[in-house]
Amino acid sequence: MNDVDRVRAAAVEAAGAASVELRRSRQHAGARGIIPAGAGSQWGVAAGLRGGDVEPSRTVLPNGLTVISTTVPGVRSIALGAWVRAGSIHEPFESMGVSHMLEHMVFKGTEKRSAREVATALESLGGSLDAYTTREHTAYQARVLDEHLPQAADVLFDLVFRPALRDSDLELERKVVLEEISMVDDTPDDLVFELHNELQWGTHPYGWPILGTRETVGSLSVSDLRSLHDRAYSPHRIVVAAAGNLEHDQLLEQLRIAGWADVPRSGSGELKVPPIAPAIAGRRHENRALSQTHAVLGSATVKYGDERRYAVSLVGTALGGGMSSRLFQKVREELGLAYSVYTFQSFHVDVGVHGVYLATAPESAEEAVRVVEAELERVCAEGLTAEELLAGRNQMKGALTFSMESVGARMYRAAATDLYGVPYRSLDEVLAIVEGITADDAAAVCRDFFAPASQSVQTLGPRGRG
Repeated sequence: MNDVDRVRAAAVEAAGAASVELRRSRQHAGARGIIPAGAGSQWGVAAGLRGGDVEPSRTVLPNGLTVISTTVPGVRSIALGAWVRAGSIHEPFESMGVSHMLEHMVFKGTEKRSAREVATALESLGGSLDAYTTREHTAYQARVLDEHLPQAADVLFDLVFRPALRDSDLELERKVVLEEISMVDDTPDDLVFELHNELQWGTHPYGWPILGTRETVGSLSVSDLRSLHDRAYSPHRIVVAAAGNLEHDQLLEQLRIAGWADVPRSGSGELKVPPIAPAIAGRRHENRALSQTHAVLGSATVKYGDERRYAVSLVGTALGGGMSSRLFQKVREELGLAYSVYTFQSFHVDVGVHGVYLATAPESAEEAVRVVEAELERVCAEGLTAEELLAGRNQMKGALTFSMESVGARMYRAAATDLYGVPYRSLDEVLAIVEGITADDAAAVCRDFFAPASQSVQTLGPRGRG
């Protein structure tokens, strides 16, 4: 993910097009579980960006299934997704990783499709099928030509409601997930984020790895998967969203034909999340024989439904969102301490997170962290300059506008209204919010969330040099 993509991802995350989580996802969904902030040519926007950005249509079926769609003029494709309101924060410690394992297992076959038939069902039509697990949701998504909406609705129905969940498949897929855990363990710029989460959140599920651990994954059984499926994969806990060349009534009809409307409501009670204790700032070093020391500095911020998330994202953009940002210019261009240095933000239902990542030579690690902390101190004391405020607004507005060219991003925006309980806002409304961020707004979130003393600092690298 390059610096431009990070700016776009942060802006789109703030506006409701995606949930950005720096985590490994299943291999067919990409190298990281990060939702692309926007795709396509900037010249394609005139086909319907303004005129087509209307509030999505929404229907709740008698069984509780929520269906949301938005028509995108001028395209010939459709993005269709189903979000299950169950993720890693709903898991007990002893079953850590069960949501992610279930996401894997549905691809091993269903009541009427083999694993290979699942894999080829949409790819053979020129489409794609993927899935990912986050803290709060498990998502299954298809991208197809508009003429193949019936097939996409049928395949997603099969995955969500009719997985086979066989013991023999679990033994095979367990090996795959254990390899995935090993891959993260061998990738320091992934592992340092896992360690930072653990440092920041302690024993709360926000601090647990989405993949689980070797011990918990090794102990999962098919009965664990079936229990989660029975409790969580009920229509009233699922949001189906679509965007592209389709009409809402057309989507409802195809879902009906596929069987979505016939699945009875199931499950009892709500999936519980333990109360979140205030994150306590700390410092920790993990010894590893690496060529570089990797560092993450970060703290809790605001939840998704808090309007201050726009200001948090703008400050993050100014600090480390691109080549012109403070940290890139100071740490890389002026001091030559790192090749990679950037900020990140993520907003959840209950809480948000922001932070800084960098990788540097072990002998430079302490200096690099001090430089980052000095910049955080300076932005807390002085706020953003008028030039930074203007540039940050423009970067966010550009990222948001570019994202509207993607039917996938529009699908995410539509789904977010229900997933996070926030009102839908048109592009013009969101751009007006971003344009309205003042120097005082930025200064306030700097003081509240960016002070060096409030950051948890996790380093990973050679002993005694981090």
